[in-house]
Amino acid sequence: MPLLPYLEADRVEAGCDEVGRGCLAGPVVAAAVILPTDYHNPWINDSKKLKKSNREELIEEIKYKSIAWAIGEASVAEIDQINILNASFLAMERAIGQLKIQPDHLLIDGNRWKSNLDIDYTCVIKGDGKLTSIAAASILAKVYRDRLMEDLAEEFPHYGWERNVGYPTPAHRQGIQQYGKTIWHRSSFRLLPKQLDLDL
Repeated sequence: MPLLPYLEADRVEAGCDEVGRGCLAGPVVAAAVILPTDYHNPWINDSKKLKKSNREELIEEIKYKSIAWAIGEASVAEIDQINILNASFLAMERAIGQLKIQPDHLLIDGNRWKSNLDIDYTCVIKGDGKLTSIAAASILAKVYRDRLMEDLAEEFPHYGWERNVGYPTPAHRQGIQQYGKTIWHRSSFRLLPKQLDLDL
């Protein structure tokens, strides 16, 4: 089923999504994208359903064809301080705030949203598989975050971030067990299963 180009054609809509909520390490990253109402690309879909090479190809197209796009993030310290859900909202708010055009309406991936922005919004569950602008935002955010974690893997090579980008894979947890946590690990998360808990 093709993704919808908009919810309402007569307004400027920004699709918003975030990536990295379930990771043990790294920031949570969000993107906001405003696309022309007549934009169509059958390859754009939920970033998780696309191959890495497809995402890499699509980001240049999205950036070029969009009316506006922006990236925002919330740091590990902010995640630990205000929790991952609120940090996700903060990252999205920062992305929206950096758009060169203020949208009339926000299309938020998920079932909850809160911010200090005075912009109407609609939450769309699994929106990255329903609306083109949300899917485009998911692609931008994922490529940005994956590249960040791949770069950090060069400095912290024991956790497999170049492959798992911070998600809790066996290799990542084995690295934590053997080498301890880094400054990029989220201390508010359970980094290891209970039976493997160390004095982290």
